[in-house]
Amino acid sequence: MLEEIKKIFIEVIQSVAPIIVVITALLFILKLPGGIIGQFLGGAALFTLGLFLFLIGIQVGLLPVGEAVGAALAERGSLAVLIGTAFILGLTVTVAEPNTGVLSHYVEMASDGRIGASTLTAAVALGVAIFVALALLRLFLNIPLALLLGAGCAITLSLLIFTPARFAAVSYDAGGVITGPLLVPFVLALGIGIASVLGGKSVLEDGFGLIGLAFFGPIIGVMLLGVLLG
Repeated sequence: MLEEIKKIFIEVIQSVAPIIVVITALLFILKLPGGIIGQFLGGAALFTLGLFLFLIGIQVGLLPVGEAVGAALAERGSLAVLIGTAFILGLTVTVAEPNTGVLSHYVEMASDGRIGASTLTAAVALGVAIFVALALLRLFLNIPLALLLGAGCAITLSLLIFTPARFAAVSYDAGGVITGPLLVPFVLALGIGIASVLGGKSVLEDGFGLIGLAFFGPIIGVMLLGVLLG
Protein backbone atom coordinates (compact mmCIF):
# COMPACT_ATOMS: atom_id res chain seq x y z
CA MET A 1 0.00 0.00 0.00
CA LEU A 2 2.83 2.41 0.86
CA GLU A 3 4.47 1.68 -2.48
CA GLU A 4 1.21 2.47 -4.27
CA ILE A 5 0.84 5.77 -2.39
CA LYS A 6 4.44 6.68 -3.23
CA LYS A 7 3.83 5.88 -6.89
CA ILE A 8 0.70 8.05 -6.99
CA PHE A 9 2.53 10.94 -5.31
CA ILE A 10 5.36 10.80 -7.87
CA GLU A 11 2.87 10.67 -10.75
CA VAL A 12 1.01 13.71 -9.42
CA ILE A 13 4.22 15.73 -9.03
CA GLN A 14 5.37 14.76 -12.52
CA SER A 15 2.01 15.80 -13.96
CA VAL A 16 1.53 19.07 -12.08
CA ALA A 17 5.09 20.43 -11.75
CA PRO A 18 5.63 21.36 -15.43
CA ILE A 19 2.46 23.44 -15.69
CA ILE A 20 3.18 25.16 -12.36
CA VAL A 21 6.68 26.09 -13.54
CA VAL A 22 5.42 27.37 -16.90
CA ILE A 23 2.61 29.49 -15.43
CA THR A 24 4.87 30.88 -12.66
CA ALA A 25 7.47 31.88 -15.26
CA LEU A 26 4.73 33.52 -17.34
CA LEU A 27 3.50 35.51 -14.34
CA PHE A 28 7.04 36.81 -13.72
CA ILE A 29 7.54 37.65 -17.40
CA LEU A 30 4.27 39.60 -17.44
CA LYS A 31 5.40 41.34 -14.22
CA LEU A 32 2.14 40.70 -12.44
CA PRO A 33 1.81 41.69 -8.76
CA GLY A 34 3.43 39.44 -6.20
CA GLY A 35 0.06 38.88 -4.56
CA ILE A 36 -1.27 37.18 -7.68
CA ILE A 37 1.84 34.99 -7.95
CA GLY A 38 1.52 33.98 -4.29
CA GLN A 39 -2.18 33.31 -4.75
CA PHE A 40 -1.43 31.06 -7.71
CA LEU A 41 1.30 29.14 -5.89
CA GLY A 42 -0.94 28.64 -2.86
CA GLY A 43 -3.76 27.40 -5.07
CA ALA A 44 -1.38 25.13 -6.96
CA ALA A 45 -0.20 23.57 -3.68
CA LEU A 46 -3.79 22.93 -2.60
CA PHE A 47 -4.64 21.53 -6.03
CA THR A 48 -1.65 19.17 -5.92
CA LEU A 49 -2.61 17.92 -2.46
CA GLY A 50 -6.24 17.52 -3.47
CA LEU A 51 -5.36 15.63 -6.65
CA PHE A 52 -3.04 13.32 -4.67
CA LEU A 53 -5.76 12.50 -2.12
CA PHE A 54 -8.35 12.14 -4.87
CA LEU A 55 -6.28 9.62 -6.81
CA ILE A 56 -5.65 7.62 -3.64
CA GLY A 57 -9.40 7.53 -3.07
CA ILE A 58 -9.99 6.28 -6.62
CA GLN A 59 -7.31 3.61 -6.30
CA VAL A 60 -8.45 2.42 -2.88
CA GLY A 61 -12.21 2.76 -3.22
CA LEU A 62 -13.71 3.65 -6.59
CA LEU A 63 -11.91 1.16 -8.85
CA PRO A 64 -12.32 -1.93 -6.62
CA VAL A 65 -15.97 -1.07 -5.91
CA GLY A 66 -16.71 -0.53 -9.62
CA GLU A 67 -15.25 -3.91 -10.53
CA ALA A 68 -17.00 -5.64 -7.63
CA VAL A 69 -20.37 -4.08 -8.48
CA GLY A 70 -20.03 -5.00 -12.16
CA ALA A 71 -19.06 -8.59 -11.38
CA ALA A 72 -21.82 -9.01 -8.79
CA LEU A 73 -24.50 -7.60 -11.10
CA ALA A 74 -23.43 -9.86 -13.95
CA GLU A 75 -23.41 -12.92 -11.69
CA ARG A 76 -26.60 -12.38 -9.67
CA GLY A 77 -28.78 -9.76 -11.28
CA SER A 78 -31.05 -9.97 -14.30
CA LEU A 79 -30.29 -8.02 -17.46
CA ALA A 80 -32.98 -5.46 -16.61
CA VAL A 81 -31.53 -4.93 -13.12
CA LEU A 82 -28.02 -4.53 -14.52
CA ILE A 83 -29.05 -2.00 -17.16
CA GLY A 84 -31.22 -0.09 -14.68
CA THR A 85 -28.38 0.03 -12.16
CA ALA A 86 -25.95 1.20 -14.84
CA PHE A 87 -28.39 3.98 -15.79
CA ILE A 88 -28.75 5.17 -12.19
CA LEU A 89 -25.00 5.02 -11.56
CA GLY A 90 -24.28 6.89 -14.80
CA LEU A 91 -26.79 9.55 -13.84
CA THR A 92 -25.52 10.11 -10.30
CA VAL A 93 -21.82 9.95 -11.13
CA THR A 94 -22.28 12.48 -13.96
CA VAL A 95 -24.02 14.92 -11.62
CA ALA A 96 -21.17 14.48 -9.12
CA GLU A 97 -18.52 14.82 -11.85
CA PRO A 98 -16.56 18.11 -11.43
CA ASN A 99 -16.39 18.62 -15.20
CA THR A 100 -20.19 18.75 -15.37
CA GLY A 101 -20.32 21.53 -12.80
CA VAL A 102 -17.61 23.56 -14.53
CA LEU A 103 -19.28 23.29 -17.93
CA SER A 104 -22.76 24.13 -16.61
CA HIS A 105 -21.45 27.13 -14.65
CA TYR A 106 -19.65 28.69 -17.62
CA VAL A 107 -22.49 28.02 -20.05
CA GLU A 108 -24.98 29.69 -17.70
CA MET A 109 -22.61 32.62 -17.22
CA ALA A 110 -21.88 33.02 -20.95
CA SER A 111 -25.56 32.80 -21.89
CA ASP A 112 -26.61 35.33 -19.20
CA GLY A 113 -28.79 32.69 -17.58
CA ARG A 114 -30.70 31.74 -20.74
CA ILE A 115 -29.27 28.21 -20.49
CA GLY A 116 -29.59 27.26 -16.84
CA ALA A 117 -26.89 25.23 -15.14
CA SER A 118 -29.37 22.73 -13.76
CA THR A 119 -31.04 22.28 -17.16
CA LEU A 120 -27.73 21.63 -18.89
CA THR A 121 -26.59 19.28 -16.12
CA ALA A 122 -29.81 17.28 -16.48
CA ALA A 123 -29.36 16.96 -20.26
CA VAL A 124 -25.74 15.86 -19.92
CA ALA A 125 -26.47 13.42 -17.09
CA LEU A 126 -29.39 11.79 -18.89
CA GLY A 127 -27.35 11.44 -22.06
CA VAL A 128 -24.44 9.82 -20.24
CA ALA A 129 -26.73 7.51 -18.23
CA ILE A 130 -28.55 6.25 -21.32
CA PHE A 131 -25.38 5.60 -23.28
CA VAL A 132 -23.57 3.95 -20.36
CA ALA A 133 -26.53 1.57 -20.10
CA LEU A 134 -26.45 0.96 -23.87
CA ALA A 135 -22.69 0.40 -23.76
CA LEU A 136 -23.12 -2.33 -21.14
CA LEU A 137 -26.06 -3.81 -23.06
CA ARG A 138 -23.67 -4.29 -25.98
CA LEU A 139 -21.77 -6.86 -23.92
CA PHE A 140 -24.86 -9.04 -23.69
CA LEU A 141 -26.12 -8.59 -27.26
CA ASN A 142 -22.67 -9.00 -28.84
CA ILE A 143 -23.11 -5.91 -31.01
CA PRO A 144 -19.86 -4.90 -32.77
CA LEU A 145 -18.29 -1.79 -31.27
CA ALA A 146 -17.56 -0.32 -34.70
CA LEU A 147 -21.25 -0.48 -35.63
CA LEU A 148 -22.32 1.44 -32.53
CA LEU A 149 -19.56 4.02 -32.91
CA GLY A 150 -20.57 4.55 -36.53
CA ALA A 151 -24.22 4.94 -35.53
CA GLY A 152 -23.25 7.46 -32.85
CA CYS A 153 -21.29 9.55 -35.35
CA ALA A 154 -24.17 9.44 -37.85
CA ILE A 155 -26.71 10.54 -35.21
CA THR A 156 -24.60 13.45 -33.95
CA LEU A 157 -23.84 14.69 -37.47
CA SER A 158 -27.52 14.44 -38.44
CA LEU A 159 -28.62 16.36 -35.35
CA LEU A 160 -26.26 19.20 -36.27
CA ILE A 161 -28.67 20.12 -39.05
CA PHE A 162 -31.43 20.90 -36.56
CA THR A 163 -29.41 22.10 -33.56
CA PRO A 164 -28.97 25.88 -33.00
CA ALA A 165 -25.35 26.95 -33.38
CA ARG A 166 -24.91 27.96 -29.73
CA PHE A 167 -26.03 24.52 -28.58
CA ALA A 168 -23.96 22.70 -31.20
CA ALA A 169 -20.78 24.28 -29.88
CA VAL A 170 -21.66 23.49 -26.27
CA SER A 171 -22.67 19.91 -27.11
CA TYR A 172 -19.22 18.89 -28.32
CA ASP A 173 -17.60 20.46 -25.28
CA ALA A 174 -20.09 18.50 -23.19
CA GLY A 175 -18.57 15.33 -24.62
CA GLY A 176 -15.51 16.12 -22.54
CA VAL A 177 -17.56 15.50 -19.40
CA ILE A 178 -17.26 11.75 -19.99
CA THR A 179 -13.47 12.03 -19.70
CA GLY A 180 -13.72 13.37 -16.14
CA PRO A 181 -11.84 11.94 -13.15
CA LEU A 182 -14.94 10.30 -11.68
CA LEU A 183 -16.68 8.91 -14.75
CA VAL A 184 -13.69 7.33 -16.48
CA PRO A 185 -12.45 5.10 -13.65
CA PHE A 186 -15.92 4.07 -12.54
CA VAL A 187 -17.31 3.23 -15.99
CA LEU A 188 -14.12 1.38 -16.96
CA ALA A 189 -14.10 -0.56 -13.70
CA LEU A 190 -17.79 -1.44 -14.14
CA GLY A 191 -17.22 -2.71 -17.67
CA ILE A 192 -14.14 -4.72 -16.74
CA GLY A 193 -15.96 -6.27 -13.79
CA ILE A 194 -18.86 -7.37 -16.01
CA ALA A 195 -16.64 -8.64 -18.84
CA SER A 196 -14.54 -10.66 -16.40
CA VAL A 197 -17.61 -12.61 -15.24
CA LEU A 198 -19.53 -13.12 -18.49
CA GLY A 199 -18.55 -16.29 -20.29
CA GLY A 200 -16.86 -15.97 -23.67
CA LYS A 201 -15.91 -12.34 -23.11
CA SER A 202 -12.45 -10.81 -23.35
CA VAL A 203 -11.71 -8.22 -20.69
CA LEU A 204 -9.46 -6.36 -23.13
CA GLU A 205 -11.83 -6.42 -26.11
CA ASP A 206 -15.18 -6.18 -24.34
CA GLY A 207 -14.29 -4.35 -21.13
CA PHE A 208 -13.09 -1.31 -23.04
CA GLY A 209 -14.85 0.94 -25.53
CA LEU A 210 -17.49 1.94 -22.98
CA ILE A 211 -16.08 5.46 -22.63
CA GLY A 212 -16.07 5.88 -26.40
CA LEU A 213 -19.74 4.94 -26.60
CA ALA A 214 -20.74 7.00 -23.58
CA PHE A 215 -19.00 9.99 -25.22
CA PHE A 216 -21.98 10.40 -27.54
CA GLY A 217 -24.43 10.68 -24.63
CA PRO A 218 -23.78 14.27 -23.51
CA ILE A 219 -23.39 15.45 -27.10
CA ILE A 220 -26.75 14.08 -28.18
CA GLY A 221 -28.36 15.16 -24.90
CA VAL A 222 -27.32 18.80 -25.32
CA MET A 223 -28.23 18.78 -29.02
CA LEU A 224 -31.72 17.53 -28.25
CA LEU A 225 -32.00 20.19 -25.53
CA GLY A 226 -31.12 22.79 -28.16
CA VAL A 227 -33.75 21.43 -30.56
CA LEU A 228 -36.39 21.54 -27.81
CA LEU A 229 -35.50 25.05 -26.63
CA GLY A 230 -34.99 26.36 -30.16
